[in-house]
Formats: sequence, C-alpha cells, structure tokens
Amino acid sequence: MIEACRPHHKTQHHDLRRTIEAIIWRCQNGAKWRSLPSEFGPWWIAAQTFIGWGRLGVWERLLTMVQERGVQLGMTFLDGSNIRAHQKAAGAAQKWGSRTRCTAGEALGRSRGGYGTKAWVIADGSGRAVAFSLAPGQAHELPQAVGLLDRLLRMPRWVVADRGYTSHAFRQHIWNMGSGPVIPPQRHEAPVACPAWIYHNRNRVERLWARLKEWRAVATRYEKKASSFMGVLCLTATFDWLKD
Repeated sequence: MIEACRPHHKTQHHDLRRTIEAIIWRCQNGAKWRSLPSEFGPWWIAAQTFIGWGRLGVWERLLTMVQERGVQLGMTFLDGSNIRAHQKAAGAAQKWGSRTRCTAGEALGRSRGGYGTKAWVIADGSGRAVAFSLAPGQAHELPQAVGLLDRLLRMPRWVVADRGYTSHAFRQHIWNMGSGPVIPPQRHEAPVACPAWIYHNRNRVERLWARLKEWRAVATRYEKKASSFMGVLCLTATFDWLKD
C-alpha cells in the first residue's frame, strides 16, 4: 500500500522498509528523531520522509486505501479528544502574521487543560477511524462535525455523538442528509429522540481513542506542524485497521 500511495521521485530511498520501520518505532515511543537506534539508519532520512509525506498527504491516502476493506456505516460515531502538546511542539516557522495566528494555523492553542490540540475523529460502526480533523485546544466540537460527515462516501443510518454536539441546527442537518441523529440533549433542554440501544454503542469510539493513545506520539503531540501530527494520527489509525 505504501508503494501505491507514496510519491515517486528520480532519487529513490536506499532502504524504504527500514525507513518505515524507523517511523513506526518513533511514533510508538514518542522519542526524538535523533534518538532513533542506529539499526534504523540515519535519523534524518526517517524524519525528512515522515514530515515530507505528511505535507503531501501520503499518510491520509494510506488510511483511505486501507478502508477499501469495507467501512461499516450502519452507525457512525463522532468524538473529540484533547491532546496535550509537548513544549517542543511550539515554535513552528512563521511565514506570516503574529505568533498567535501561526500557532492557531498549526492547530495549537490554550484551553483549561493547558497548551495542546483538539483532535476529532469520525468512526464507523466497528469503531475504526475514517477521518480526522484538527483545531486549537480551545476549539468547540460542533464546527468540525459537518466537515467530517461530508468526508463519508455514503450516508450512515445513524450519527451518534455526545452532548457536546447538541444543536437543533446540527440535528436538522443530519436529518436532511437522510440519517438519524442520536445525540442526547443538555440537561436544561427539552427531551429529544435518542434511542438508548444505539447510544449505548458510543463506547466504541472511546475505545478507539484509547487504542490510538497507546502510541506515545498520539497521547502527546511532539510535532510542530499540523500536517505532521495528522500524519501520526492517520498512520496509527491505519495500523488499527490492519489489526482487525
């Protein structure tokens, strides 16, 4: 699959398998690129490959390719997770504007939980990641939901989410798509239809985040660029698909 979706240049990798193994080792352990064991070859080759492919969207294409096994869309789950950023994640090169705008452009921001990133996932009925979205740590869940739903190849029967996605407009948007919303109301709101036997399955997306955060590069963000951190998420989600 990597051979099918990677860029092909005139100068090819000397040992691509070893480079991919180095990238996987680093994402599993959250170490510095310079700390790669010597058997993985020069550290800078793995670092440049991972960062460059992230900028070109290779890791996202890899996740899309593995989904050809079949996405189960009887139910679709939306959920976000706060991911703390390491101090080394700050300081990306500023090409325009102020530092605040630059960090926001790289999906970094401050919330009550500290400095970090908010990552959203849309998962299929089996609890496997279909697509991700990133925003600064203080961002709300709801603005990202419509964009994630638009990335599905076909409409699911049910869209399941927690109270953070409560909105009459969002529920109506789901109905207009031909799907049924399963989103409980806030405690101060009037009751709405939310079948308990469907909402009970929302733990599948929570278990997905638990599996992804077993990779230390997901549990803590070390990447300065949003494209690189998106690459980490897509790579780990690809392995989650292959494991089933």
